Amino acid sequence: MRYLARREFSRTELLNKLSPYVQEGEDLNAVLDELIKRGWLSDERATTQLVHAKRNRFGSHRIAFELRQKGIPEDLIDEAMPELKETELDTAREVWNRKFGNIAQDAKEKGKQMRFLQSRGFSMDVILKVLNS
Repeated sequence: MRYLARREFSRTELLNKLSPYVQEGEDLNAVLDELIKRGWLSDERATTQLVHAKRNRFGSHRIAFELRQKGIPEDLIDEAMPELKETELDTAREVWNRKFGNIAQDAKEKGKQMRFLQSRGFSMDVILKVLNS
């Protein structure tokens, strides 16, 4: 309950976190099923929380990767992607502007800016639009 009081967890993430503490005869899956039944554990809420927390700093590729790492089902990731893709260009411009603010003067600087945006999970077409505008 302490974990769930701090933030939303996916079922897989909570299963991995609690597995070391399971003793002989205890059924962790039954406990997790009961938490889901009572509405205390939800993959949907975990997805929404992570997307909301990361959307102003990272691109859709990075967010999707983090969702997969947390064990979020692919159908929930697919539902979250269209919303992220709509605002990805604006987010990339804001991130680029906070970090650099100036148009690259040479190829070395442009490469640095491209690598930075790629590390933040933005797609190449978004990166090129940001750097060419």
